[in-house]
Amino acid sequence: MIKRLFLLTILPCLAVSVSMAKGIDRKALVARNNPVVMSMDTLASLSVGNGHFAVTTDATGMQTFPEYYRNGVPLGAQSDWGWHSFGNPDGLRIEESYKKEDFGHGHKELYATEYKEEGRARQAAIWYRENPHRLHLGCNGLEIEGLKPENVKDIRQKLDMWTGQIGSRFKVQGSRFEISAVCHPEKDIIAWKVVTEPRSKASVFLRFPYPTGKHSDDACNWNADDKHSTELVRQTDNSALLKRTIDNTIYYVSLKWEGKAALHEKRRNYWVLSSDGSQLTYTCEYLPEEGREANETFASVAEQSRACWQKFWSEGAAVDFSKCRDKRAKELERRVVLSQYLLAIQCCGNTPPQETGLTCNSWFGKFHMEMIWWHQSWLPLWGHADKLDRTLRWYGSVEPIAREIAMRQGFKGVRWMKMTDPSGEEAPSKVGSYLIWQQPHLIYLAELVYRSLAEKDSITERYARLIDETADFMADFATFDKENNRYILKGIIPAQETLKASVTYNPPFELAYWYFGLKTAQKWRERRGLERNKLWDDILQKLSPLAKGNAPDLSSLPSHSSLTPLSLPSHSPLYLAAESAPDTYTTLSLISDHPAVLGAVGILPLSRLVDTSVMKQTAEWIWNGWNWDKTWGWDYPMVAMNAARLGESERAVDALLMDKRTNTYLVNGHNYQDGRLRCYLPGNGGLLTAIALMCAGWDGCETVNPGFPKNGQWNVQWEGLQPLPE
Repeated sequence: MIKRLFLLTILPCLAVSVSMAKGIDRKALVARNNPVVMSMDTLASLSVGNGHFAVTTDATGMQTFPEYYRNGVPLGAQSDWGWHSFGNPDGLRIEESYKKEDFGHGHKELYATEYKEEGRARQAAIWYRENPHRLHLGCNGLEIEGLKPENVKDIRQKLDMWTGQIGSRFKVQGSRFEISAVCHPEKDIIAWKVVTEPRSKASVFLRFPYPTGKHSDDACNWNADDKHSTELVRQTDNSALLKRTIDNTIYYVSLKWEGKAALHEKRRNYWVLSSDGSQLTYTCEYLPEEGREANETFASVAEQSRACWQKFWSEGAAVDFSKCRDKRAKELERRVVLSQYLLAIQCCGNTPPQETGLTCNSWFGKFHMEMIWWHQSWLPLWGHADKLDRTLRWYGSVEPIAREIAMRQGFKGVRWMKMTDPSGEEAPSKVGSYLIWQQPHLIYLAELVYRSLAEKDSITERYARLIDETADFMADFATFDKENNRYILKGIIPAQETLKASVTYNPPFELAYWYFGLKTAQKWRERRGLERNKLWDDILQKLSPLAKGNAPDLSSLPSHSSLTPLSLPSHSPLYLAAESAPDTYTTLSLISDHPAVLGAVGILPLSRLVDTSVMKQTAEWIWNGWNWDKTWGWDYPMVAMNAARLGESERAVDALLMDKRTNTYLVNGHNYQDGRLRCYLPGNGGLLTAIALMCAGWDGCETVNPGFPKNGQWNVQWEGLQPLPE
């Protein structure tokens, strides 16, 4: 009966999906958005990858100028498994970074945090925050003596997303070069073809850096050759195996070439592969351990890549903006197509992705679990649920650590870590360790996978217990306020990271997410024929509604560049950044950062906690009065989803295309934030989830394209998208 009701609920939007299937020319859609690069633009680097391994190239089609590109979109070669730690000679322990907190839950809580005061606690926090860090595995570049970026002329480079291949043409000192790069769809293999004039010889280098261990950079220290080594293990006429040793980290590089070529060591950690002729075709495979050489050639890798990408584009969803009359539609389509490609090559591995994917390091290469929803929630909605399912299995592997985090803080169940690495160990943070909105993500994402894949029983078996444990923590974390007969959330830094954990309670997005998470967890119990959890139901009935305040007089508002006249009268009810923040709309820091209150409707469905009219007024105030110069890339899709759910379709489109620095999308599709974060994939993922909602709607939605204006300007065609849950 429950299953039948569930199907009846989603049928209206499924009908929309069928009606919108127009037989989109997928190949033409992808081809017209292939990025083309005509100069040595350090922000226009192009990448190939397979979801768990990616390589980024400069305008030569290789990684010839890593130093020149380091402050643009860097020339990374990164993987799921490539990590390194510096030595720990003082024997620092993670426990030394723990700090006791009393947030009124009835017991002391231990958090891995950062310290200003000198001492072992600070040293431990720094070491475990920086280690392990993700490795740059090595650069493959064009070897020409004295070659400089300004010597490369007549550049024309194109990424063919239909085949996953980068083709580059240019001249150096009068000689023409054509270079192709392609990545194996499953193995960590990059294949290259270098062709030059018949009178010249093709030659490439392999350079290997020492890690920097810095917060945000290309992870390449080129001035520490004495700290690591690259040795030749074995060699044949057409292959070689190199062993990389970086402190206690060891990995291997397997080379296989066609025709006559010679490999020699030019200097420490710098090897050169030279062909006897004008063409050099070879594969470079990075391996976490020594194994058998892959029997792959450039041609075999290129063919497998073509087949994989054709399947990806043909079997997933598609959205075609070519029939739209609004002049902005072409740019929106470009962002949508490029975002699919970038996320597929960098954010579909066996572990959650870092915010800069496999391009370069941010936060030491670690991944942030509150961002996994932004990176990957789009996958089931666009027909790629299997890729999300692969990543979600990581949760099960780190469950013991998540359970330990909950236990040391005095709670039941599992508390999912915020900033971490493949091991699941929590990195100390003065902000991240106090965030809580990553907790319901597993429930939401598993629900999306369940709705999208046919193997319901196996999906249930894989995630049901983890969902129960996740919800047990959520229920135990909620504090019962006897005086007001309600449950509250306190002792947290909310998604809008401008409030303090010690004084904050009842932030709106977290309240709404707690409601959605527990409600969905109950649904999973019912699917298994189990009784509903009585405590969860009690919390669902008594969880605090979103707290309200009043719109202030314009004269009392803080001054900032984004402020425009507001259409709302003073004292209109608005939702606060938290119940503990009554001065939300008169304090500049509280109208900066993420406008997370809007996530309570949009990312999430409407619930009993939300008054629609108040949410509309809040959205109106934020649209006109927010400090948009202090936002992040995923804020714009969040605003768009909120607007779409509230019936404000023009605002939904305007939000996705707002002209702000952090909403910039480069030639290669990367969401530029600032000089520190030149690429930021949560913005790309949020865009795709927003487009799915704006096209396919949500359970029970009967409107075609509910997020696009019905003004004759937005004839958006799509097929294969799935609605969001209600």
